[in-house]
Amino acid sequence: MAPRREPVSRRDRPAKDPLSRAVVVAAALRVMRAEGLERVTMRRLAGELDTGPASLYVYVDNMAELHGAVLDELLADVDFSVTDLVELLSRYTRVLFEYPSLARSVLTLRPSGANYLRLIDAVLGLLDASGVPVSRAAWGVDLLLQHATATAAEHGTRSESGLHDASVQEAALFAMDADRYPHVARVGDLLWSGSGEQRLRWGFAVLIAGISATAVP
Repeated sequence: MAPRREPVSRRDRPAKDPLSRAVVVAAALRVMRAEGLERVTMRRLAGELDTGPASLYVYVDNMAELHGAVLDELLADVDFSVTDLVELLSRYTRVLFEYPSLARSVLTLRPSGANYLRLIDAVLGLLDASGVPVSRAAWGVDLLLQHATATAAEHGTRSESGLHDASVQEAALFAMDADRYPHVARVGDLLWSGSGEQRLRWGFAVLIAGISATAVP
């Protein structure tokens, strides 16, 4: 009798880990940190997770939802337990400074993850603690977070394209023509004075003061 042949498995790799929303988001975050948000596509993530792109839509409806989930994951590591509202908003903005493409995407979203809601709740709490009426705080929180996100998006865009240096040079040329641009010439170097951090914090302070002083219609 011939010896029985030993069965040979057709598998050449271990069983795949089960998919989940958390696994998909973690893969997206990993690719974004390594290569940028532009490389985060369903096809790329499917390759990372050894599955088909269609399988990922079970866990996220579209790229916009995925971007919101990635932002929420980034915010999980941020300590929002501060008593200074300007510092709280600055911490959120610094997260987006690291990923300007994500900031640009978030501008068109309304993130709703648990950590983003934690941020909203913290902002509302500090507005309330400073005596801002609830109606103004309700409108103001959106204004503050939109300003933070837009600032990060603009900062990243200028850094990527070199527009900051060009705008400074252009303003300098305007200032030289005092007859044509008298107010620019009068302001002079103050147009671009101060650090980015100083301007960021000042902008938040201006908005907070305005929210506190301006009734909703």
